[in-house]
Amino acid sequence: MSLLHHAVGQDPFAELSRFRGEFYSCLTKRADALFELSDAVLCADGPVRSLVELSLVDEHRRGHGGLYDALAAGQVDVGRLRRALAAVSLPRAADGRLVLAADITCWLRPSAHTSPQRILCHTYGRGKDQHIPVPGWPYSVICALETGRSSWTAPLDALRLAPGDDAATVTAGQMRELVERLMAAGQWKDGDPDVLIVVDAGYDVPRLVVRPSPAASVGLTDPGHPSAQRDTTPPTRHVFSRPCRSRAAPRAAGPTRIRETAHTTLGARSPPSP
Repeated sequence: MSLLHHAVGQDPFAELSRFRGEFYSCLTKRADALFELSDAVLCADGPVRSLVELSLVDEHRRGHGGLYDALAAGQVDVGRLRRALAAVSLPRAADGRLVLAADITCWLRPSAHTSPQRILCHTYGRGKDQHIPVPGWPYSVICALETGRSSWTAPLDALRLAPGDDAATVTAGQMRELVERLMAAGQWKDGDPDVLIVVDAGYDVPRLVVRPSPAASVGLTDPGHPSAQRDTTPPTRHVFSRPCRSRAAPRAAGPTRIRETAHTTLGARSPPSP
C-alpha cells in the first residue's frame, strides 16, 4: 500500500510506502501500467504461468491490452532503482555486519528457440552426478542475508550473463558496484564491521578473494578448495565459511591466512587446529 503524505512519517509501513513511491518514480514510461503489473505479480495466487492471467488479478485494473503495452513500451530507470534498493533497511548478521550472498540462478527457456542470448545452463537431474544442460538465461543475483534459520532474503541486484561472459569477472564487478552504492546510501561507514561476501565453491576462488571494495571481505563456502594454501602470515580481513548443507545461514569459520604470490594469485585455507 501507499500512504498519504501526512501519514508517511507516522505509519509502521512508512518505509514501504516511501519505497513504493520511489519505485514509481523509477518508471519513466507507462508508469501506471507497469506499477499495477508489479503489484499483480506480487499479489497473484501462486506462480505466474501466463501474462494474460495477471490482467485478471484485482490489483491490475487495466485490460490485457494495457499489460502488453506496458511490457512492450514501458521503461525503467534501472540505475535509480538500484540506488533505491540500496537505501532501504537491510537484514544484518548478529554482530551488525552486512552479509551479501552471490549466486547464479538460471531461467530455463528450452522451448524459446527465438529468444536471444540463451546459454546452456547446467542443471541437476534425479540421478547421482547427473548434469543436464538446458538452454536458458543465467542471472547473477546478490541478496542480503540475516542471521538464523530463515528463508527470507533481501534481493539487491540481478544481472543477466551474456554468452561469453565470465562469471567471476561479472560477479566481482557487480559486487563492487553494489558495495559502493551501499556506502553512498550510508549502509556502511568507517568503523563498521566489514561487509561479508559469501559465494559457493563453483566460483573461481583465487580471483574472487581480492576484495571488491575497501569495505568488503570475501567469504567462500569451501575453504578446502584445490587452490588453497597454508601460510604463516598474520590473518587478513578475509573470512571463509564451510559449505551450507542445510537451510541455516552460512557460519563463518574464523579468520584465515592469506598469501599473495608473484602473480597476484591469492590462496587460502582454514588455519590448522592448535
